Amino acid sequence: MDEALLEYEEELEAFIVWMKDAGYTPYTRKSYLADIRQFLISLNGKKLDNVKKLHVISFLTSMRERGVSDATRNRKHASVSCFFKSLIELELLTGNPAAGIKKSKTEKNRDPVYLDEDDMRLFLANVDGKYKERNLAIFLLMAYMGLRVGEVHTLDLGDYHPERRTLRIFGKGRKWRNVPVPGDVAPYLDHALEERLTPWRGSREEAMFISQKGRRLSIRAIQGIAAETFQRFQSGTPAAYRRSFSSHKLRHSFATMLLRKGADLRTVQELLGHSSIQTTTVYTHITDKEKEEAMSRLQLHL
Repeated sequence: MDEALLEYEEELEAFIVWMKDAGYTPYTRKSYLADIRQFLISLNGKKLDNVKKLHVISFLTSMRERGVSDATRNRKHASVSCFFKSLIELELLTGNPAAGIKKSKTEKNRDPVYLDEDDMRLFLANVDGKYKERNLAIFLLMAYMGLRVGEVHTLDLGDYHPERRTLRIFGKGRKWRNVPVPGDVAPYLDHALEERLTPWRGSREEAMFISQKGRRLSIRAIQGIAAETFQRFQSGTPAAYRRSFSSHKLRHSFATMLLRKGADLRTVQELLGHSSIQTTTVYTHITDKEKEEAMSRLQLHL
Protein backbone atom coordinates (compact mmCIF):
# COMPACT_ATOMS: atom_id res chain seq x y z
CA MET A 1 0.00 0.00 0.00
CA ASP A 2 1.18 3.52 -0.83
CA GLU A 3 2.61 5.21 2.29
CA ALA A 4 0.24 8.14 1.79
CA LEU A 5 -2.68 5.73 2.23
CA LEU A 6 -1.58 4.19 5.53
CA GLU A 7 -3.32 7.04 7.35
CA TYR A 8 -6.64 5.87 5.86
CA GLU A 9 -6.22 2.09 6.07
CA GLU A 10 -9.16 1.60 8.46
CA GLU A 11 -11.52 3.69 6.34
CA LEU A 12 -10.48 1.91 3.14
CA GLU A 13 -11.13 -1.49 4.72
CA ALA A 14 -14.50 -0.26 5.98
CA PHE A 15 -15.40 0.99 2.49
CA ILE A 16 -14.54 -2.38 0.95
CA VAL A 17 -16.73 -4.21 3.49
CA TRP A 18 -19.58 -1.74 2.90
CA MET A 19 -19.43 -2.15 -0.90
CA LYS A 20 -19.42 -5.95 -0.63
CA ASP A 21 -22.41 -5.87 1.71
CA ALA A 22 -24.22 -3.47 -0.64
CA GLY A 23 -23.73 -5.91 -3.52
CA TYR A 24 -21.38 -3.88 -5.70
CA THR A 25 -19.78 -5.98 -8.43
CA PRO A 26 -16.02 -6.69 -8.25
CA TYR A 27 -15.53 -4.44 -11.29
CA THR A 28 -17.36 -1.51 -9.63
CA ARG A 29 -15.50 -2.03 -6.36
CA LYS A 30 -12.18 -1.98 -8.19
CA SER A 31 -13.07 1.22 -10.07
CA TYR A 32 -14.33 3.02 -6.95
CA LEU A 33 -11.29 1.98 -4.92
CA ALA A 34 -8.92 3.29 -7.59
CA ASP A 35 -10.75 6.65 -7.53
CA ILE A 36 -10.73 6.82 -3.73
CA ARG A 37 -7.02 6.04 -3.50
CA GLN A 38 -6.36 8.93 -5.89
CA PHE A 39 -8.53 11.21 -3.78
CA LEU A 40 -6.94 10.21 -0.47
CA ILE A 41 -3.43 10.73 -1.83
CA SER A 42 -4.48 14.25 -2.87
CA LEU A 43 -5.36 15.04 0.78
CA ASN A 44 -1.70 14.82 1.87
CA GLY A 45 -2.54 13.17 5.18
CA LYS A 46 -5.45 15.45 6.15
CA LYS A 47 -7.87 13.90 8.64
CA LEU A 48 -11.10 12.87 6.96
CA ASP A 49 -13.27 14.71 9.47
CA ASN A 50 -11.43 17.91 8.43
CA VAL A 51 -12.07 17.44 4.71
CA LYS A 52 -14.26 20.19 3.25
CA LYS A 53 -16.16 20.60 0.01
CA LEU A 54 -13.27 22.71 -1.31
CA HIS A 55 -10.90 19.74 -1.03
CA VAL A 56 -13.24 17.55 -3.08
CA ILE A 57 -13.69 20.23 -5.75
CA SER A 58 -9.92 20.76 -5.87
CA PHE A 59 -9.42 17.04 -6.47
CA LEU A 60 -12.04 16.95 -9.24
CA THR A 61 -10.51 20.05 -10.84
CA SER A 62 -7.06 18.45 -10.81
CA MET A 63 -8.52 15.41 -12.57
CA ARG A 64 -10.02 17.63 -15.24
CA GLU A 65 -6.67 19.39 -15.70
CA ARG A 66 -5.09 15.98 -16.31
CA GLY A 67 -7.42 15.60 -19.27
CA VAL A 68 -10.06 13.17 -17.99
CA SER A 69 -13.47 13.35 -19.65
CA ASP A 70 -16.53 14.90 -18.02
CA ALA A 71 -18.01 11.42 -17.61
CA THR A 72 -14.87 10.19 -15.80
CA ARG A 73 -14.83 13.30 -13.61
CA ASN A 74 -18.46 12.62 -12.66
CA ARG A 75 -17.66 8.99 -11.84
CA LYS A 76 -14.84 10.06 -9.53
CA HIS A 77 -17.22 12.47 -7.84
CA ALA A 78 -19.71 9.62 -7.37
CA SER A 79 -16.93 7.43 -5.93
CA VAL A 80 -15.92 10.07 -3.37
CA SER A 81 -19.53 10.72 -2.40
CA CYS A 82 -20.14 6.98 -2.01
CA PHE A 83 -17.00 6.67 0.13
CA PHE A 84 -18.16 9.30 2.62
CA LYS A 85 -21.70 7.92 2.57
CA SER A 86 -20.36 4.50 3.60
CA LEU A 87 -18.34 5.97 6.47
CA ILE A 88 -21.39 7.87 7.73
CA GLU A 89 -23.51 4.70 7.67
CA LEU A 90 -20.74 2.84 9.50
CA GLU A 91 -20.62 5.66 12.09
CA LEU A 92 -17.01 6.54 11.33
CA LEU A 93 -17.84 10.06 10.10
CA THR A 94 -20.73 12.49 10.40
CA GLY A 95 -20.60 14.53 7.19
CA ASN A 96 -20.25 14.11 3.43
CA PRO A 97 -18.22 16.96 1.86
CA ALA A 98 -18.94 15.60 -1.63
CA ALA A 99 -22.69 16.12 -1.23
CA GLY A 100 -24.17 19.04 -3.13
CA ILE A 101 -21.35 19.35 -5.66
CA LYS A 102 -22.80 19.69 -9.14
CA LYS A 103 -22.07 17.19 -11.86
CA SER A 104 -20.00 18.32 -14.80
CA LYS A 105 -22.12 18.91 -17.87
CA THR A 106 -21.33 16.31 -20.50
CA GLU A 107 -21.62 16.96 -24.20
CA LYS A 108 -25.16 16.38 -25.41
CA ASN A 109 -24.86 17.28 -29.07
CA ARG A 110 -22.34 14.69 -30.16
CA ASP A 111 -23.44 12.31 -32.89
CA PRO A 112 -24.63 9.12 -31.16
CA VAL A 113 -22.57 6.00 -31.85
CA TYR A 114 -24.47 2.81 -32.57
CA LEU A 115 -24.75 0.08 -35.19
CA ASP A 116 -27.72 -0.02 -37.53
CA GLU A 117 -28.99 -3.41 -38.69
CA ASP A 118 -26.68 -3.60 -41.71
CA ASP A 119 -23.62 -2.65 -39.65
CA MET A 120 -24.63 -5.14 -36.97
CA ARG A 121 -24.65 -7.96 -39.52
CA LEU A 122 -21.18 -6.92 -40.69
CA PHE A 123 -19.92 -6.72 -37.11
CA LEU A 124 -21.22 -10.19 -36.23
CA ALA A 125 -19.68 -11.57 -39.43
CA ASN A 126 -16.31 -10.51 -38.02
CA VAL A 127 -16.63 -12.69 -34.92
CA ASP A 128 -13.88 -15.25 -35.39
CA GLY A 129 -11.29 -17.35 -33.63
CA LYS A 130 -11.04 -20.46 -31.49
CA TYR A 131 -13.93 -19.43 -29.23
CA LYS A 132 -16.22 -18.10 -31.96
CA GLU A 133 -19.38 -19.80 -30.66
CA ARG A 134 -18.93 -18.40 -27.15
CA ASN A 135 -18.08 -14.89 -28.35
CA LEU A 136 -20.93 -14.79 -30.85
CA ALA A 137 -23.42 -15.77 -28.15
CA ILE A 138 -22.07 -13.02 -25.88
CA PHE A 139 -22.45 -10.36 -28.57
CA LEU A 140 -25.97 -11.55 -29.42
CA LEU A 141 -27.01 -11.23 -25.77
CA MET A 142 -25.76 -7.64 -25.77
CA ALA A 143 -26.95 -6.62 -29.24
CA TYR A 144 -30.34 -8.38 -29.34
CA MET A 145 -31.24 -8.61 -25.63
CA GLY A 146 -29.59 -5.47 -24.29
CA LEU A 147 -27.35 -6.98 -21.60
CA ARG A 148 -24.61 -4.89 -20.02
CA VAL A 149 -21.10 -6.34 -20.14
CA GLY A 150 -21.22 -6.80 -16.35
CA GLU A 151 -24.51 -8.70 -16.66
CA VAL A 152 -23.00 -11.08 -19.21
CA HIS A 153 -20.08 -11.60 -16.84
CA THR A 154 -22.33 -12.60 -13.90
CA LEU A 155 -24.59 -14.98 -15.86
CA ASP A 156 -24.76 -18.51 -14.46
CA LEU A 157 -25.96 -21.66 -16.21
CA GLY A 158 -29.08 -21.71 -14.05
CA ASP A 159 -30.13 -18.26 -15.26
CA TYR A 160 -31.09 -19.61 -18.68
CA HIS A 161 -34.37 -21.51 -19.08
CA PRO A 162 -34.32 -22.97 -22.62
CA GLU A 163 -37.76 -24.57 -22.30
CA ARG A 164 -39.32 -21.16 -21.58
CA ARG A 165 -36.74 -19.25 -23.62
CA THR A 166 -36.10 -16.74 -20.86
CA LEU A 167 -32.96 -15.38 -19.27
CA ARG A 168 -32.80 -14.22 -15.66
CA ILE A 169 -30.45 -11.24 -15.38
CA PHE A 170 -28.90 -9.74 -12.25
CA GLY A 171 -28.59 -6.05 -13.06
CA LYS A 172 -27.67 -2.73 -11.53
CA GLY A 173 -29.07 -1.93 -8.12
CA ARG A 174 -29.12 -5.66 -7.26
CA LYS A 175 -32.31 -6.03 -9.31
CA TRP A 176 -33.32 -9.15 -11.20
CA ARG A 177 -35.20 -9.02 -14.49
CA ASN A 178 -36.45 -11.71 -16.85
CA VAL A 179 -35.91 -11.13 -20.56
CA PRO A 180 -37.33 -13.32 -23.36
CA VAL A 181 -34.68 -14.96 -25.54
CA PRO A 182 -35.54 -14.23 -29.20
CA GLY A 183 -36.12 -17.29 -31.35
CA ASP A 184 -33.25 -16.29 -33.63
CA VAL A 185 -30.83 -15.97 -30.70
CA ALA A 186 -31.73 -19.16 -28.80
CA PRO A 187 -29.97 -21.63 -31.18
CA TYR A 188 -26.69 -19.69 -30.92
CA LEU A 189 -26.90 -19.60 -27.13
CA ASP A 190 -27.75 -23.31 -27.00
CA HIS A 191 -24.80 -24.13 -29.25
CA ALA A 192 -22.42 -21.99 -27.17
CA LEU A 193 -23.48 -23.85 -24.03
CA GLU A 194 -22.97 -27.20 -25.75
CA GLU A 195 -19.43 -26.07 -26.60
CA ARG A 196 -18.85 -24.51 -23.15
CA LEU A 197 -15.23 -24.77 -21.99
CA THR A 198 -14.34 -27.10 -19.14
CA PRO A 199 -14.03 -25.35 -15.75
CA TRP A 200 -10.61 -25.25 -14.12
CA ARG A 201 -9.53 -28.63 -12.68
CA GLY A 202 -13.06 -29.94 -12.39
CA SER A 203 -14.27 -27.05 -10.22
CA ARG A 204 -17.99 -26.47 -9.88
CA GLU A 205 -17.86 -23.20 -11.80
CA GLU A 206 -21.44 -22.20 -12.63
CA ALA A 207 -20.52 -19.31 -14.94
CA MET A 208 -22.25 -19.43 -18.31
CA PHE A 209 -19.16 -18.20 -20.12
CA ILE A 210 -15.75 -19.70 -19.29
CA SER A 211 -12.31 -18.38 -20.18
CA GLN A 212 -9.54 -20.52 -21.67
CA LYS A 213 -8.15 -20.77 -18.12
CA GLY A 214 -11.34 -22.48 -16.99
CA ARG A 215 -12.67 -19.59 -14.92
CA ARG A 216 -15.55 -17.14 -15.28
CA LEU A 217 -14.88 -14.88 -18.25
CA SER A 218 -13.93 -11.47 -16.85
CA ILE A 219 -15.42 -8.11 -17.79
CA ARG A 220 -12.06 -6.96 -19.09
CA ALA A 221 -11.81 -10.08 -21.28
CA ILE A 222 -15.27 -9.47 -22.77
CA GLN A 223 -14.36 -5.85 -23.48
CA GLY A 224 -11.11 -6.97 -25.09
CA ILE A 225 -12.85 -9.50 -27.34
CA ALA A 226 -15.33 -6.81 -28.39
CA ALA A 227 -12.51 -4.33 -29.10
CA GLU A 228 -10.71 -6.83 -31.33
CA THR A 229 -13.91 -7.64 -33.22
CA PHE A 230 -14.75 -3.96 -33.69
CA GLN A 231 -11.23 -3.41 -35.03
CA ARG A 232 -11.75 -6.09 -37.69
CA PHE A 233 -15.20 -4.68 -38.49
CA GLN A 234 -13.88 -1.13 -38.89
CA SER A 235 -10.90 -2.15 -41.01
CA GLY A 236 -13.32 -3.57 -43.58
CA THR A 237 -15.96 -0.86 -43.23
CA PRO A 238 -14.56 2.56 -44.25
CA ALA A 239 -17.72 4.42 -43.19
CA ALA A 240 -17.27 3.18 -39.61
CA TYR A 241 -13.51 3.67 -39.40
CA ARG A 242 -13.48 6.96 -37.48
CA ARG A 243 -16.28 6.10 -35.07
CA SER A 244 -15.50 5.14 -31.48
CA PHE A 245 -16.97 1.73 -30.62
CA SER A 246 -16.98 -0.29 -27.42
CA SER A 247 -18.86 -3.30 -26.07
CA HIS A 248 -21.50 -0.99 -24.55
CA LYS A 249 -22.43 0.26 -28.03
CA LEU A 250 -24.01 -3.15 -28.69
CA ARG A 251 -26.52 -2.49 -25.90
CA HIS A 252 -26.97 1.04 -27.23
CA SER A 253 -27.70 -0.40 -30.68
CA PHE A 254 -30.27 -2.81 -29.22
CA ALA A 255 -32.25 0.03 -27.66
CA THR A 256 -32.01 2.15 -30.80
CA MET A 257 -33.23 -0.67 -33.06
CA LEU A 258 -36.20 -1.42 -30.78
CA LEU A 259 -37.32 2.21 -30.65
CA ARG A 260 -36.94 2.59 -34.41
CA LYS A 261 -39.18 -0.44 -34.90
CA GLY A 262 -41.92 1.14 -32.79
CA ALA A 263 -41.37 -0.37 -29.33
CA ASP A 264 -42.70 1.94 -26.63
CA LEU A 265 -40.27 3.62 -24.26
CA ARG A 266 -41.66 1.91 -21.15
CA THR A 267 -41.08 -1.57 -22.60
CA VAL A 268 -37.53 -0.69 -23.65
CA GLN A 269 -36.91 0.63 -20.12
CA GLU A 270 -37.94 -2.73 -18.65
CA LEU A 271 -35.83 -4.72 -21.09
CA LEU A 272 -32.76 -2.58 -20.39
CA GLY A 273 -33.26 -2.66 -16.63
CA HIS A 274 -33.30 1.12 -16.22
CA SER A 275 -34.69 2.37 -12.92
CA SER A 276 -35.67 5.69 -14.53
CA ILE A 277 -37.32 6.19 -17.90
CA GLN A 278 -35.25 9.37 -18.28
CA THR A 279 -32.18 7.17 -18.75
CA THR A 280 -33.92 5.34 -21.59
CA THR A 281 -34.64 8.59 -23.45
CA VAL A 282 -30.90 8.81 -24.23
CA TYR A 283 -31.57 6.28 -27.00
CA THR A 284 -34.28 8.33 -28.74
CA HIS A 285 -31.80 10.21 -30.94
CA ILE A 286 -32.86 11.33 -34.40
CA THR A 287 -30.69 10.84 -37.49
CA ASP A 288 -30.09 13.46 -40.17
CA LYS A 289 -31.98 11.24 -42.62
CA GLU A 290 -35.04 11.22 -40.34
CA LYS A 291 -34.85 15.01 -40.05
CA GLU A 292 -34.75 15.32 -43.85
CA GLU A 293 -37.74 12.96 -44.22
CA ALA A 294 -39.73 14.99 -41.71
CA MET A 295 -38.91 18.30 -43.43
CA SER A 296 -39.77 16.87 -46.86
CA ARG A 297 -43.39 16.54 -45.73
CA LEU A 298 -43.72 20.32 -45.72
CA GLN A 299 -44.80 21.91 -48.97
CA LEU A 300 -44.22 25.50 -49.95
CA HIS A 301 -47.34 27.26 -51.24
CA LEU A 302 -46.73 30.67 -52.85
